Amino acid sequence: ATTEIYTLSLHDALPILINDQGFVADDFATPYAPFDAAEGVEAGATALDVPSDVQPETIPVDGAISMIRVAFPSSADGRGFTIARQLRLRGYTGRLRAHGHVIADQYAMARRSGFDEVEIPDDLAARQPQDQWLARANWQEHNYQARLRG
Repeated sequence: ATTEIYTLSLHDALPILINDQGFVADDFATPYAPFDAAEGVEAGATALDVPSDVQPETIPVDGAISMIRVAFPSSADGRGFTIARQLRLRGYTGRLRAHGHVIADQYAMARRSGFDEVEIPDDLAARQPQDQWLARANWQEHNYQARLRG
């Protein structure tokens, strides 16, 4: 018999959840169902994992879905912001979570586009500690577009 040895990698580490109060404990325990526009939503699903390349209009916004987590494969991929904005415009009122490679400088944009919170890997959180995120938590006060509109 052989014994396998497992080592933790950065990919096995727990993610960090961020909201306007800073780094917070994740209080959402429901498993996420993968969303595929061609296959629809798994029966009974109440939480969806949405890839960044999905068309926002294919995501259900009915009351059965209480959480939608949108993937950000890189900080240069802004499609998740569009998905969040479109979901909110279509009437989605549940929790919206940005998931993946979102940087602190993008936090205000995430909140303005409709996200309630951001989930990042712990290695990113180590490079961008809580104080960097809290510096952007006053996203409503520093709205560039609102200042332009006067």
